Amino acid sequence: MQDLVSDDTQTDPAAGDQASLAGGMRIIAEFVRTLPRKPGVYRMIAADGEVLYVGKARSLRNRVAAYTQPTRLDTRLVRMVTATRTMEFAVTDSEAEALLLENNLIKRFRPRFNVLLRDDKSFPYIVIRRDTEWPQLAKHRGARDAGNEYFGPFASATAVNRTLYALQRAFPLRSCSDGVFTTRTRPCLQYQIKRCTAPCVGRIDQAEYGAIVDDVRGFLGGRNREVQQALSQRMDQASDNLEFERAAVLRDRIRALAHIQSHQSISLPSIDEADIFAVHAEGGQVCVQVFFLRAGQNLGNRAYFPSHTKDLDEPSVLAAFIGQFYEARPAPKLILASHAVAESDLLESALAMTAGHKVEIRHPKRGEQKDALDQAVVNAREALARRMAERGTQRQLLEGVAQLFGLDGPPERIEVYDNSHIQGSAPIGAMVVAGPDGFVKNAYRKFNIKGEEAAGDDFAMMREVLSRRFGRALREDPERGEEHWPDLVLIDGGQGQLEVARQVLGELGLDDIAIVGIAKGPDRDAGRERFFVPGKPPFSLEPRDPVLYFLQRLRDEAHRFAIGSHRNRRAAEITRSALDQVPGIGAGRKRALLHHFGSARAVAVATLEDIKAVPGISGALAQKIHDHFRGGR
Repeated sequence: MQDLVSDDTQTDPAAGDQASLAGGMRIIAEFVRTLPRKPGVYRMIAADGEVLYVGKARSLRNRVAAYTQPTRLDTRLVRMVTATRTMEFAVTDSEAEALLLENNLIKRFRPRFNVLLRDDKSFPYIVIRRDTEWPQLAKHRGARDAGNEYFGPFASATAVNRTLYALQRAFPLRSCSDGVFTTRTRPCLQYQIKRCTAPCVGRIDQAEYGAIVDDVRGFLGGRNREVQQALSQRMDQASDNLEFERAAVLRDRIRALAHIQSHQSISLPSIDEADIFAVHAEGGQVCVQVFFLRAGQNLGNRAYFPSHTKDLDEPSVLAAFIGQFYEARPAPKLILASHAVAESDLLESALAMTAGHKVEIRHPKRGEQKDALDQAVVNAREALARRMAERGTQRQLLEGVAQLFGLDGPPERIEVYDNSHIQGSAPIGAMVVAGPDGFVKNAYRKFNIKGEEAAGDDFAMMREVLSRRFGRALREDPERGEEHWPDLVLIDGGQGQLEVARQVLGELGLDDIAIVGIAKGPDRDAGRERFFVPGKPPFSLEPRDPVLYFLQRLRDEAHRFAIGSHRNRRAAEITRSALDQVPGIGAGRKRALLHHFGSARAVAVATLEDIKAVPGISGALAQKIHDHFRGGR
């Protein structure tokens, strides 16, 4: 791939022409003269360096030349060309490669004239861990380890948790971590409620445990009917042999499997693997519902509301959305779309390049696939209606916040801060973000308090959190041109915390950011909150004021997030092993040592020869471990 670098000195028009459409066209026309008739990607860039638009082309010269013909430009393109002050290009070997690069650059630059997929976080899977003697059934998100088996993706954590809960009723495999598993001396509560077979203490042999693992693999792999029939036969056989307790266990497993399948709102048993995309547009907004079908089962759905200009139609939005959706994840073999996708052949080729297999995009006109898509469109329509109603209410509340605190307009971004600790231990600072669309959870941040003097001191903790948050923001965006700057900072606390926040923002030269403290009233009663604004006396709102409820929700969400983060950190510190302090001991070697000795305490008193006998532990590392626990003696 070859980059063509722009020359701003040759294409920059006179200052008086920079705001005109003619000036933008002249700039673009200068580039057209030197562009090749080859596939590639182009970027339109504003005077301040903002990337306005990223596009791909089969022929760069022909595609870019179209922007110099005013009669063929709609309103959106006129505004884009008018703001363009330079361009950058990249030549690719094929149009499919150009499409992949386009999606990558859109994700990187997030241009305002492109369709933007706002939520691109990874999806959860169910994993059967095979890297242990007793396979574990668990939820997984992130990179995959070779040798383990993964099933998914599931649309949300709720969907995967619901499935895991039912699976553990049907197939009682262990779900605990290796650290807990190796240190058990008696069955845990999961065994008592019949959701585990207690392999940790030998209540089941490996052959029977392996049979349960095979049943799970079969069910998640699409052989659910075979698994249920086999369970039914074993139940009947146990009943005939008067093994009524075993028959009851098998009966409960069959019921649990039926419970999982009862949640299939959209199901296509004839399709092994497919994703469904249904789009609905109304009032200048679009909702795209994505359903995941794997092994004949519906693994849930998620609604997306991509950002786009209002003049784009549904097929164009859907084509751009699908390309970005699979930018960082492989596509399945079949994609079902509610509308004919623009340039579907090209998109299929591009997706096949990253997935490593053929990808088909299908827009069925009849049959069960069309029925499933119609139902998915209904879901998209209802989700969009709910969102539009919520946004109307949200906008009114934000206007109320602006009026209450004297802001210039409804805040687009509110950041709420809170701290959590227990007598100074495991101190955590937390930031949650809200805006016109509600809580922006992918913007939440937690801060592990680093300063020893800050632990246990709420004021010092707040100073550290705000200094780190806004100090970093200034280093990354000194001109404050990005969208991650808040219009309002809400502090969970009274006059003391507010004064700390005011000092930090003042020291950083950010006095223009509005800050407000919210503290519970006498006896910490919710509903009697007092608000602290710099330069004004504290005040309260009427108990039934909708704006008060809204601000309470923001404060409570920050409190929930802070406490949850604190608990996670405290749990990690409690479960931290003495082996974690030994240099050169990673997760794999730690697991091997615990499997061999049973506990870190046993490792600490083991002889050098015993440590050397552990698989994966070299002589040099064994000596290091031995010396660590004996102070180098």
